[in-house]
Amino acid sequence: MAAVSVDKEVFIDGTGMILGRLASIVAKKLLGGYRVYVVNVDKIVVSGNKTRVVQYYKRTILNVRSHYSHKWRPKRPRSPVRLFKATVWGMLPKNSRGVNALKRLKAYIGVPEELSSRSFVKFPEADSGKLSRPGVTLNLIARELGWRGRG
Repeated sequence: MAAVSVDKEVFIDGTGMILGRLASIVAKKLLGGYRVYVVNVDKIVVSGNKTRVVQYYKRTILNVRSHYSHKWRPKRPRSPVRLFKATVWGMLPKNSRGVNALKRLKAYIGVPEELSSRSFVKFPEADSGKLSRPGVTLNLIARELGWRGRG
């Protein structure tokens, strides 16, 4: 595997960005060999009514039936970072190329100190100002799914 050069890094601020559009942009950058850092993942927006969006996530992510013991259950993404990474993973190929691309993605809640001096990119095509209806942040969705982290 070839080493990724330092100049192929992208620092993205997720504040007010639409989840699906941002995830597709990030997936393209990762497949292009970039190392991608996304901060403020908890402020990424999913378009739609709060109740419907939360019910959709509960139904599709948490409501998994199995024939195993009630003590065992599959791990499901509940934190904003894991929800974002799962969305990006859905847009990557399911082979070694996609796995290697996902390893180059780093996502953070808030802005860590080591990245505070960097300048962050915002993509206008993923801005939530284009939405015609209200949106729900990943932080709120994660809280409704049972996440108890900071943020």
